[in-house]
Amino acid sequence: MTGAAVVVDGVSKRYRLYHERNQSLKAAIMRRRRSTADEFWALKDVSLEVPTGSTFALVGENGSGKSTLMKCVTRILRPDAGSLKVEGKASALLELGAGFHPELTGRENVYLNGSILGLSRRDINHKFDGIVDFAGLSQFIDQPVKNYSSGMYVRLGFSVAINVDPDVLLVDEVLAVGDEAFQRKCQEKFVDLKAEGKTIVLVSHNLETVQNLCDHAAWLDHGQVKLVDTARRVADEYLSAVQVDRTVDDTADGVPGHARWGSGEARIDDVELLDATGSPLARLHTGQALTVRFHCTFHETVERPVLGIAIHTIEGVVVTGPNARDAGCVPERLSGKGHVDLHIERLMLVPGTYEATVAIHDYAEVHPYDFRHRLLRLEVESGEPRESHGLVSLGGRWEIGAFG
Repeated sequence: MTGAAVVVDGVSKRYRLYHERNQSLKAAIMRRRRSTADEFWALKDVSLEVPTGSTFALVGENGSGKSTLMKCVTRILRPDAGSLKVEGKASALLELGAGFHPELTGRENVYLNGSILGLSRRDINHKFDGIVDFAGLSQFIDQPVKNYSSGMYVRLGFSVAINVDPDVLLVDEVLAVGDEAFQRKCQEKFVDLKAEGKTIVLVSHNLETVQNLCDHAAWLDHGQVKLVDTARRVADEYLSAVQVDRTVDDTADGVPGHARWGSGEARIDDVELLDATGSPLARLHTGQALTVRFHCTFHETVERPVLGIAIHTIEGVVVTGPNARDAGCVPERLSGKGHVDLHIERLMLVPGTYEATVAIHDYAEVHPYDFRHRLLRLEVESGEPRESHGLVSLGGRWEIGAFG
């Protein structure tokens, strides 16, 4: 299959926000005036295409229109303008408990929800064991779902949705309710569905998941499309824009694609890569000794600052992320100019291109004083051990035993 699985063309959706609303004819007569309301455009002239067989993300702040757009795509809502087209069978999990009746058991709700999604009773009979097994709810399947936790709701709803064998699967942020093991299980299922040529559209606030799982993404802002591009670029642009304490623009220090933000009490002025003798490194090789030197200025006294570095592939997959707190190297306070070193005995990255992000945070690692995203480009060449597959080397030693 080629082309677009989902086409959104100039879609707008309007709501009325009431300030004072007459709840009855009597109230209208007594108040002697009509209800007053303003127009609110949840979506305004939204256009995008989701390629068939791709995984596509919608990102944006709460209230930006992501869920409204998903409901328009699934025909739950009718747009006030524009058109939508979905190729093939669509299955959706958009709200917690959607399609479930709280008084019915899990078993009964599987049949109810499956029939709503277009499965016959024979189909559900055939798929039932697989649905329950994926959800991991065999012990509770005959209990009323009103007694289920929110995570159990999601597990059962997602399991039914994927077993409809949809051409297009639409999933809202509800998966964030699930536990870590189930989220990982869902991501593995997304990979399987993608390999089968299925199209997945998901709403997520987890930008790491978006970059690792999705091919493309759209950034919605106040009901309008701000950017549609590769998942990595959209995640980077969105991440840069939503930083409250952002102090430097996307062209900081002339580094292409480098975004920088932070409250500014401390700043990373420069980062050097040094060899074992303290000399600057012109090239990096697998297995060599390396010192990463952070040149910093603390404009104010900062208590228990935490420095860190994240090394990731150019596609955004994080390979490693050491920081001073995990290593137990956090000073009580720092002020003025100086440097902090990270000594790496052996650089175990296999040959390839990587990028590095560096930062100074508070001790809780919540508040950034300075965050320099994708500051360095690292080109790693062959060294010892000589390996060519994957991202990191285990540094193992091969040995051939006796053969007879």
